[in-house]
Amino acid sequence: MVRAEQGGAAARGYRLLTETPVLPSDFDQHVFDEVWQAWPEPLCREAENATTQQRRKMAFDRYGLTPRPDDDSGKPLQYVVDAEGRWTMNCFACHGGSVYGDPTPGAPNNRFGLQTLSEEIRRTKFRLGEPLTRMDIGSLVVPLGTTHGTTNAVVFGMGLMQFRDEALNVIDRLPEKFTHHDMDAPPWWYFHKRPYLYIDGFAEKGHRGLMQFMLVPENGPEYFREHEDEFRDVFAYMASLRPPKYQGRVDEKLSLRGKHLFDQSCAECHGTYGDQGEYPNRRIPLSEIGTDPVRLTALPSEGRAKYAASWFAQRGPLQRQATVVDPDGYVAPPLDGVWASAPYFHNGSVPTLWHVLHPAQRPQVWRPISQQMDQAHVGLEIEVVEKVPLTEPDVAIRRTYFDTRRFGKSSAGHDYPDQLTEQEKWAVLEYLKTL
Repeated sequence: MVRAEQGGAAARGYRLLTETPVLPSDFDQHVFDEVWQAWPEPLCREAENATTQQRRKMAFDRYGLTPRPDDDSGKPLQYVVDAEGRWTMNCFACHGGSVYGDPTPGAPNNRFGLQTLSEEIRRTKFRLGEPLTRMDIGSLVVPLGTTHGTTNAVVFGMGLMQFRDEALNVIDRLPEKFTHHDMDAPPWWYFHKRPYLYIDGFAEKGHRGLMQFMLVPENGPEYFREHEDEFRDVFAYMASLRPPKYQGRVDEKLSLRGKHLFDQSCAECHGTYGDQGEYPNRRIPLSEIGTDPVRLTALPSEGRAKYAASWFAQRGPLQRQATVVDPDGYVAPPLDGVWASAPYFHNGSVPTLWHVLHPAQRPQVWRPISQQMDQAHVGLEIEVVEKVPLTEPDVAIRRTYFDTRRFGKSSAGHDYPDQLTEQEKWAVLEYLKTL
């Protein structure tokens, strides 16, 4: 289990994320308790015959929510729930999931169904006569995520930023057209190693950059300055996280051989590990890496330049952070705890490490079938199918399927493992369990 230290800035950062809403609330407890009535049959009938506690667990499972570790309040890790029962999404919605069923702050939430949750909350509010909020209305215009476990997060940030000037004052302008695409959230335990944010590494990391998603109209420029110290604590919390350790059996002899192969073939981009390990933070040109290009091209250089000129990219008066406005590829991430962060690639298109190492055998259409770990292939237990079953009446089930043929979802590229023999691939896979 990944935990923050018991006291100090990191602990304050965790408390802020879980106890302090920094956005207007999304819905209240009554709406959430009634959302089951928006579910299709036979799930709705099953919920009707269940207890309140059982219905809540069903809702958590449906939307990819988890309880908070070491907390018997019943509140989800992914939302702040205040004393009046108002629910407000926090950063753990994407960056707080489970590691094969074990709720883990900082782990990517590979089951989060934000689009499904928003649609069914909206229908519930209509039925109850409750007012709609920004998420209810926004999801009618901007897709929040086409596959559970991925979100249109980059466009959220661009969309919020377009209505601000460099000093974060709200400006009146027509909405821009964006390239919508889904992203897989990276684990936060990478944060302490990486000097830059985002998969293309364009923005130097800092506590101000973590505040971008607070850019709703209700939060004026003074709001960010007033809460800046609190996000220094959030920065400290994120920097304190480390990955969980693999608990399964490891073939030490095979792993040692895999380490030698990894150091020869993979470390140039992904770094070395252990007490003397180093992380190169290397950006690989798209022409070389060959993975899906949509994330790189969806954010234009003008958008990056606007970020570079904004308050978010300043350390203080006349102190600018480094910003790369025209990156040519993606940064190879560190691989600490890589066994615990399936699926893989920046868009979440590859379900296991075995498939990462076997490019030609990556499935076109797949879906996870449990929260258990595929011990042999190190990743998600999956079902491979020919196509998404469009006749399936439950949209939540349809959205569990990942179709790599769709826009922005390709699993192509990163073909380097094909330089290894089959025996060598298995050795590297064994070593990856130990990181």
